[in-house]
Amino acid sequence: MRHEDPLAYVVGLEGVALLRSFTGEYDRAFVAARLGEIRRLLGDGALAGAGVDVARVSTVEGYRIWSETYDGPNSAFDLDEPVVGAFLDPLPAGVALDAACGTGRMTALLAGRGHRTIGVDSSPDMLARARERVPEGDFRLGGLAALPVADAAVDVVVCSLALTHVPDLGPAMAEFARVLRPGGHLVTSDVHPERVALGSIPAVRLLDGSPGRVETYRHAVGDYVRAALAAGLEVLGCEEPGVPAAGEAKAAPAPAAGPGPWEAWPWSLRELVPEAAAASDAGVPAEIVWHFRLAGRRAITPAGA
Repeated sequence: MRHEDPLAYVVGLEGVALLRSFTGEYDRAFVAARLGEIRRLLGDGALAGAGVDVARVSTVEGYRIWSETYDGPNSAFDLDEPVVGAFLDPLPAGVALDAACGTGRMTALLAGRGHRTIGVDSSPDMLARARERVPEGDFRLGGLAALPVADAAVDVVVCSLALTHVPDLGPAMAEFARVLRPGGHLVTSDVHPERVALGSIPAVRLLDGSPGRVETYRHAVGDYVRAALAAGLEVLGCEEPGVPAAGEAKAAPAPAAGPGPWEAWPWSLRELVPEAAAASDAGVPAEIVWHFRLAGRRAITPAGA
């Protein structure tokens, strides 16, 4: 169980903004405005005692609930698909695995590039939708730590917006390397770790109406590299799409009147302090997209060995 306090969140954003000003990014007037806003927030009765206890929800349960609405609108798709596609475009068609395939979004992207596709996901509900989306795909129930795919069976692995849900990147990277043929390619996308730190974690309502967040972990940029290198993967590329435009803090709208419904947190909370939110966002990407290649021939270690 976690506790989400809207007052704590917005004051935290103000703190991030003040830290940026301390290092010279903003002027005296900006600092005065932030301190004044903190005083106002602390006296806001609508925020006092408005905290919510939120359950930690497994990916299987969370995506069972989310499967009905997952495909849209979802702004994350607009950010990773062009970058993933650009990494895939030069690769010849072969056998491609969409790991944690969800509703088959990336499976369709791979099939459209001529690959014979395999999709794996731990959510039966998401797989059902993937089968409707890509009827010719081979879809299998399974998790990232033990993929139901033979050793050296695929030429390409894609994993989109899923690695933030595993506590340790090592087992998943090792599995990607195991199923790849020597010289095969891995492309992953994820919510950027700095966005996870700012509260970008999927929200769901449980059957009894209580709030829950899908279990999510913040992996530093170096964590991806270390896990990949340990699995015999080499880095070919990295992009961080979704960097806010310069000057957003100066063009911030007037603060919102209230915190909004829990489902809209933290986005509606950010609208309470738009200047501080824009300052905390400055230069922070929305996602991180990696391109790896399995280096050389090596002895393949079966999963779980």
